[in-house]
Amino acid sequence: MEPIRVLLVDDQQLLRDGLAAILAAEPDLAVVGSCGNGEEALEAARRMHPQVVLLDVRMPGMGGVEAARLLKREHPDTAVVILTTFDDDAYVVESLRAGAVAYLLKDLPAQELVDAVRLVHRGGALIPSAIAAKVLGELRSPCPDPLTPREREILSLLARGLSNREIATQLFLSEGTVKNHISRLYAKLHLRDRVQAVLYAVEQGLLPRG
Repeated sequence: MEPIRVLLVDDQQLLRDGLAAILAAEPDLAVVGSCGNGEEALEAARRMHPQVVLLDVRMPGMGGVEAARLLKREHPDTAVVILTTFDDDAYVVESLRAGAVAYLLKDLPAQELVDAVRLVHRGGALIPSAIAAKVLGELRSPCPDPLTPREREILSLLARGLSNREIATQLFLSEGTVKNHISRLYAKLHLRDRVQAVLYAVEQGLLPRG
């Protein structure tokens, strides 16, 4: 299999070099570009076609939130991960609205970063559990209907980053049945995507709180 193509975007060269060293040590990951602001990120994405972009929030020129929005507009299949020192709720909400599927702090262990890249590449999302409940309230309508036990089981697996096919295999269901369950639970909970599914799963205790 081809390695996952990762683009690094941060205004600190030393940090980019450190991230590149961490990711390059993994045989299934490949750093295809490194740049210092949002404008450079857009140009690099057009040339390199990354599958995952690690993006800082505050940078000279175009910041991470606007860059995330434009990246997702031009490259909807690219997973955008915000990697920052700022844990402000407003940054999280704006980043998720812009299309980011993960919001990580720069002090996380190296292995967690590697795992996060793999997770978002296969369709998962990753949000700081300490602020998941507050952020969820900003992103969806209130008063969800209760889920069936099967829907909660599928939601838990979906929020852990499993694909529809992987969920179907684990639960001995058809892929079409899993897709139908996911559509129903999204409708019940007024959720739009897997990012909001992760937030709800954390809020409901379906995922460990970190």
